[in-house]
Amino acid sequence: MTKKQKDKKINELKNKEKLDQERINRLMGANKEKESDGETSDKQQPTSKQSSVKQNINKAPLGKKNQKRAAELKKRQQRIKRFEVNINLNNLLNRGLIFLLIGLLFVPFIVGLVQNKKNKQVPLSQLVRDVRENRVKKLEVAGSEVVIIYKDADQKYTRKEDGQELVKVFEAANLDLAQTDIEIVDLSFARMIRDVVYYIIFFAVMFVLFGFFIRKTRGGEGGLFGFGKSKAKIFIKGKQDTKFSDVGGMKEVKQELEEVVDFLKHPKKYQKVGARTPKGVLLVGPSGTGKTLLARAVAGEANVQFLSIAGSEFMEMLVGVGASRVRDLFSTAKKIAPSIIFIDEIDAIGRMRGRGVGGGHDEREQTLNQILVEMDGFTGNDNVIVMAATNRGDMLDPALIRPGRFDRRVMLSLPDLKEREFIIRIHIKGKPLNKKVKIEQIARATVGFSGADIENALNEAAITIARDGRTTIVMDDVDEACLKVKYGPSKKRLKDELERKMTAYHEIGHAILSHVLPNTDKVHRISIVSRGNALGYTFTPPERDKLQVTKSEMLDEIVVMMGGRAAEELIFKEQTAGASSDISRATRVARAMVVEYGMSKLGAMYFGPQYETSDYSKAWGEAYKISPELQKKVDNEIMAILEVAQKKAAELLRKYKKKLDSISAKLVEIETLDGAQFEKLIGMKKAK
Repeated sequence: MTKKQKDKKINELKNKEKLDQERINRLMGANKEKESDGETSDKQQPTSKQSSVKQNINKAPLGKKNQKRAAELKKRQQRIKRFEVNINLNNLLNRGLIFLLIGLLFVPFIVGLVQNKKNKQVPLSQLVRDVRENRVKKLEVAGSEVVIIYKDADQKYTRKEDGQELVKVFEAANLDLAQTDIEIVDLSFARMIRDVVYYIIFFAVMFVLFGFFIRKTRGGEGGLFGFGKSKAKIFIKGKQDTKFSDVGGMKEVKQELEEVVDFLKHPKKYQKVGARTPKGVLLVGPSGTGKTLLARAVAGEANVQFLSIAGSEFMEMLVGVGASRVRDLFSTAKKIAPSIIFIDEIDAIGRMRGRGVGGGHDEREQTLNQILVEMDGFTGNDNVIVMAATNRGDMLDPALIRPGRFDRRVMLSLPDLKEREFIIRIHIKGKPLNKKVKIEQIARATVGFSGADIENALNEAAITIARDGRTTIVMDDVDEACLKVKYGPSKKRLKDELERKMTAYHEIGHAILSHVLPNTDKVHRISIVSRGNALGYTFTPPERDKLQVTKSEMLDEIVVMMGGRAAEELIFKEQTAGASSDISRATRVARAMVVEYGMSKLGAMYFGPQYETSDYSKAWGEAYKISPELQKKVDNEIMAILEVAQKKAAELLRKYKKKLDSISAKLVEIETLDGAQFEKLIGMKKAK
């Protein structure tokens, strides 16, 4: 191959490669790798066609000069720098419109500045001198501004006071009006146009800004006119992964709700036998017992649309908004039926009418009235069920909870031993529990805990071992977590030795009485390490779930509460404010025994205030009260119970004074005693 043929072949390859490179540059827009210096550079991978071109160049027997050119061309092709600009047109237009309208407000000001630069301002006295010297050709008066046109074609302007006439200025200066031409410019129409433009621009800017902020504060839902729209969250069917198997215990409750699920799945099955779908299910129970979890489980089992909203979300500062949201909520539910509406904390809007101070036109009552109408207005084919949850079922309006609206009232209670074991197994997943710790052991240590309390306690135990750098949860971690949930975190508050000693005697006084009395619970832990507002505590959880409380148990419980004050008086011949909580609790128990439970010499009669709720007209009046004479007898009975308990506590502590001294000294030394240590120190079994 001659040199000319080689050069010709190289030129052909270069032209071909240039065409390929242009095609590559068009395709390069898809790559988005950004460099640290703000530029984005990609190393372009060669296409198959480009590779073949390069192979042909490499295979051709090129001279040194041509090889050098080919190498330079290859290097230029290896790195292609490009810049990208990502533009969000929606945001650009919205912000551009706002800035444009704001800018229009400043247009007259900017124009005035430009004019001021064009026409030099002079004082009014200068105008008088120029007119007297016959240098002024013409004056144009436009409101408070006077444009001066000189005979040499120069222009200046001056200002006079508002309402001041230029003629009077000339007269005061002894000037002849015939010396110059004066032209009055009519600004009425111009001013009107200017004012109209100002108002239009001002209100347009305010409207746009108001709409912008409303959309931001309300998340863009409905804009300016979305106040009456429902704020319920809609969960698409099939997306709910919560099932009844995820809810611990509550066998009877789940059985009630399983029937509701079956109604939604097989409505014709019940229609054949003349049964109708329940219109509402009300879940009532203490906080943390799983009301919301059950509602989610119903939605997951039924595989239907689920609309969730809180009772407080119906309320708004605008009158009628709550009722409008109720209408929109039920309208949406009917369109996507079969569906479930879940209203959490319904007592926020469902409280009994007639008790408030807002009267019959209160916004909350209007919202409740609309709910009553919507629930009672369902037809048989709507296939919509309303579920609601509250922990204050006694506050709900009778018209709301009657059959035909909330047909079923499902009561939830704190979990028993077996239910707690099930709940613990659910929440212990993923947490490294020591093999020596039994699920039943944790369940017995969490008597009186709700499901939320148990989950929180196990989480606190896991946090503790993570903080300490340990790998497994032991029973001490669970006990500490339970105390933290029940009483609060521990604090090393006691510094003074006398305070430590007084607190120790106070707590051991409780513990000894709880140990020697037959109708009390076993001591689990005693400590003088403060938690919450308490300087110390004596933890006596019940060994089993109790559904009934006897009079003997209540009397012994009051004696135990009085043990702290009795120990202070016995040892220090002094009284402290630390017994205030014990006295308050003992008084409440004694009052309940006399007033509510009929456990006194006065007999089985309720002595508390009573409201007549069946008649709405009497809901405004005062409660029925007992006579002053009978009230005095009630107070005397309460006082007698407390005095007997206080005397009994003092007698028992005098009997066990040696144990009181020795155990208190030990508690001051080590600050915390568990149940086994206390039983060993006292040297006797728990009385039964």
